[in-house]
Amino acid sequence: MTSKTIFDTKTNCWQETHANFATPLIDCANYYRALHSSICKAEKEIIIIGWDIDSRIRLLHGEDEEQSEAPSRIGELIKWKAEQNPDLKIYLLRWDSSFAFFDQREMWALEVWQDKTPDNVKALLDDSIPMGGSQHQKVVLIDNEVLFSGGMDVALHRWDTRDHKIEESERDGPDGEYGPLHDVQIVSCGPLVNHFAELARWRWDRIAQAPMPTAETTESDNELPATWPEGVEPCFTNVDCAIARTIPEMEDVEPVQEVCHMLLDVIGSAEEFIYIENQFATREEIAKALNKRLKECPKLNVMIVSSYDPKGLFESEAYWASRIAFKDIIEDGIDDGRAMMTYSSIRDRQGKMAYKRIHSKVMAVDDKYLIIGSANLSNRSMSLDTEVDLILHGNNEENRDCIRLIRNDLLAEHSGRTVEDVATLIDSDTPVQALMDGQLAHGYVLTEIDDNEFTDPSQENVFRSISDPEKPLGPPIPSLNGKLTWITNPRRRTIMIALGLTILSVLVGILLYISNTVSWLDGDQITAFLEESRGTYFALPTVLLVYLVGGLLFFPVTVLSLAVAAIFGPIWGPVYGMLGALLSAGVTFVIGKLLGNAGLRKLGGPKVEAVDAKLKESGIVGVATIRMLPIAPFSLVNLVAGISSITLVQFLIGTFFGMFPQMIAKGLVGDSIMQIFKSPSKETVTYLVIGLAFWVAMIFGSQKLAKLYQAKKQQKKKDESEECIA
Repeated sequence: MTSKTIFDTKTNCWQETHANFATPLIDCANYYRALHSSICKAEKEIIIIGWDIDSRIRLLHGEDEEQSEAPSRIGELIKWKAEQNPDLKIYLLRWDSSFAFFDQREMWALEVWQDKTPDNVKALLDDSIPMGGSQHQKVVLIDNEVLFSGGMDVALHRWDTRDHKIEESERDGPDGEYGPLHDVQIVSCGPLVNHFAELARWRWDRIAQAPMPTAETTESDNELPATWPEGVEPCFTNVDCAIARTIPEMEDVEPVQEVCHMLLDVIGSAEEFIYIENQFATREEIAKALNKRLKECPKLNVMIVSSYDPKGLFESEAYWASRIAFKDIIEDGIDDGRAMMTYSSIRDRQGKMAYKRIHSKVMAVDDKYLIIGSANLSNRSMSLDTEVDLILHGNNEENRDCIRLIRNDLLAEHSGRTVEDVATLIDSDTPVQALMDGQLAHGYVLTEIDDNEFTDPSQENVFRSISDPEKPLGPPIPSLNGKLTWITNPRRRTIMIALGLTILSVLVGILLYISNTVSWLDGDQITAFLEESRGTYFALPTVLLVYLVGGLLFFPVTVLSLAVAAIFGPIWGPVYGMLGALLSAGVTFVIGKLLGNAGLRKLGGPKVEAVDAKLKESGIVGVATIRMLPIAPFSLVNLVAGISSITLVQFLIGTFFGMFPQMIAKGLVGDSIMQIFKSPSKETVTYLVIGLAFWVAMIFGSQKLAKLYQAKKQQKKKDESEECIA
């Protein structure tokens, strides 16, 4: 190292190292654009570790997306890159998230990558974290020479530009448009990359069946590597740095709390100005360190930028309630105006208002240290989650200028000023107060936080114990060797199976309850009800009503068809039955469509997508084939078809062609049964035998036709493939 630092590998950091070049990427549009560029340049290896890796996310927007030859969505980009270069190895490691984040995550994240990418793409879900914790490190390594790290994931509700417009059509998600969001990542190269690669491989090897091969060590030089992102100018050059981690106690892993110790030591070195922007601020140990240093250094000022409006009850009661105490601790015994916790918001000339959501994890201490990482100032980030922070040291005048520039640039964005104006204000005798005074209307401004308008201060509550715990939620259990180990979060697959079984049990219970308690829901009652309508104007409406209600309650359509044929005869019975079946099929199809749009399609995952594609491809013939074969209950087929992409018209036409021959057969059988009861004779018995034979023949014949049709389609595809090759 070129100058003395507070870095200590025994207490506050894992590695002391060096970066040849580094620069922050402020806000997600800039990060995603840089990430896209580096991925496109990769030749050997891509490693992505994250809280989330969502295949649907667009990395490019606007002109960048229109002019790019490579796909914009990261799932398509990874697939395209892997197909282009089969020798390229791609590793994706995402947290196997808890139930609390199901609405924010791809439901079948692992299957998406496994089913839609080549074999040189490996994906894993990390479920090794103790219960209540999360895998929160965000790291991307390109060819073991370029590193992206910080607070940003490739996830929903992250993308935004530095303008942070009140309304932005590109800032959208599955649940609609979201508000302005601010985040910070850093891209770097040099010897530090090898240490992050070691961390990534350690994470991978702990849960993978086969270890990740060791990559070549990056050579240290003073040139930008080939995979450095286009259009990104380095700020730091030859900068000393340290890597600090949080790792909870896990099986065969000792706990690490370097992040917390580093923050405390960095705060303890402050003399003039501490700038912090962070998603959460609840760790009282950090607040006490800030208060202590403010009292020790009368010239020290502290400015904190965080979010304003809490998202939901858990965030309000776990983080905002605790932030009240955090703020009170910092300000205790300190002169007004020396320490300020703020949020950034904007109100335009039309009165529209927006609050900037802060997701970044940044701390700048004087011009000596700049921290950009994944750790929030929360209990869980200091002890329970996995975190990694990069700490850069102002080891020369140029790098100290970079720390000041980045700090001033961030404050300029939040307060609607220029970087030069911020620099002047910070150099004043009362920098915090100067930053708060004289802000211009109709742009972004900083306002002091008052969380009492959202909640009451609380030392401990159930929300905090669940959302911001210091220790795992589950108790430790003894392993085979006698050592106590923490229970991990339930796997996503386990949760999905349990959820599916619960829903299925509830539905079955409801249907059983109805069938056992509703007196008219049996064959005899339905037959009697239909019998009363025979010969009246209400015959057809009655049949339609019975089919409709029966379909909603999963009543067997065969029983209904036989009953209708028995009552209305071999001619009108099949006609009425066909109309009733089409009505029931259409209604339950629409219900399936609504359920699919509400989330069942997402719940089904890529396997259902594959079946859906085949059903859509086969169209009317495919539906007719399914109707001919007694492979699933009538109403269940309707619901599943509704969830698929086939149209209602195709479905009804296919249903007609598949069921009408059966209706004729059932008409013969049903009418024969009725005639046998009324006046048994050889003729009526003969009709019954013929009807049953015709029905069985229809089943076997439809199976034969389906197999022939499928074989013909496969042969056609084979012939087309051979023509293409020729």
